[in-house]
Amino acid sequence: MNVLRKILLPFVPFYYLVTWLRNKLYDIGVKKSTVYDFPVLVVGNLSVGGTGKSPMVEYLITLLRDKITLATLSRGYKRETKGFLLVRPDAKVRQVGDEPLQFKKKFSDVIVAVDADRRNGIATLRSLTPQPEVIILDDAYQHRKVKAGFYILLTPYYDLYCDDIVLPTGNLREPRRGAERADIIVVTKCPSQLSIEERKKIEYKLAVKPNQDLFFTTINYGDNIMNVSEARSVSSLKNIHFTLVTGIANPTPLVEYYTALGLKFDHINFSDHHNFTDTELIKLSALEFIVTTEKDYVRLSSSISEKKLWYQPIEIKFIENSDFFDVKILEFMNSII
Repeated sequence: MNVLRKILLPFVPFYYLVTWLRNKLYDIGVKKSTVYDFPVLVVGNLSVGGTGKSPMVEYLITLLRDKITLATLSRGYKRETKGFLLVRPDAKVRQVGDEPLQFKKKFSDVIVAVDADRRNGIATLRSLTPQPEVIILDDAYQHRKVKAGFYILLTPYYDLYCDDIVLPTGNLREPRRGAERADIIVVTKCPSQLSIEERKKIEYKLAVKPNQDLFFTTINYGDNIMNVSEARSVSSLKNIHFTLVTGIANPTPLVEYYTALGLKFDHINFSDHHNFTDTELIKLSALEFIVTTEKDYVRLSSSISEKKLWYQPIEIKFIENSDFFDVKILEFMNSII
């Protein structure tokens, strides 16, 4: 915890009270939420920073895209535009945000949109032809103006929400009891070998309710690094010294993964969703070989030579019970459609 956050500790009760009161007004119906008669799923978290929302959204897209007409809706964090926009594969990051553009480039058949006003975004999506039958809301757990039919709450193994406090000293966007709104809680970024005993301890710490299901996932790194036209094995990186460039909330797992493989690299780290300046892009373009994350690749690929720039694909892997997770999602979807 940095010094500034410690100094701001007296403001924590005020932030707690404001966010608790806001939630309470929605819970008792004083503030109104819009309810939908078609499947709306939320993927979100209680904390700021990276909890693995994008890989979870991509997992859901892969699960559902062949079954129904699917759309995703994000706010388009750090975009320079306003209002509702449909994301095209040739869009610029500054227009739609990095993660929505990543979704569209990877899943061109899925409707991807951005709108900070989720109610307006949902209404606009439903006016399209073909009309999306299911909408996935990315990072909308605190967007109480919308009452989704299903909530997936993510919390990283190394930073469980039960061990944290609200902003500005902690990282929680709202009090921990907000987790009670979740239908499913997923502990992300776990060690691949997580014992049953430790899982039970985490379940107890999180105070999972009888009506909630708990899952554990780990990060699965692809065997190949990719660019727009090629793939090469990660093991081939042992023959070169490269630069790892990251602009994500927590690059530590990727750094540790490459270190464990015995790879030799320099690491240049930027803040999450970093907007690269012209000066930074010129310096990066001068490097011989760059490996980055998929999200960063979306932001860098238009400025750095394809031959120099590669990205490391990742996906989530359930430690167990992935079939049960899929069943819960499909049961919800089929109960409304």
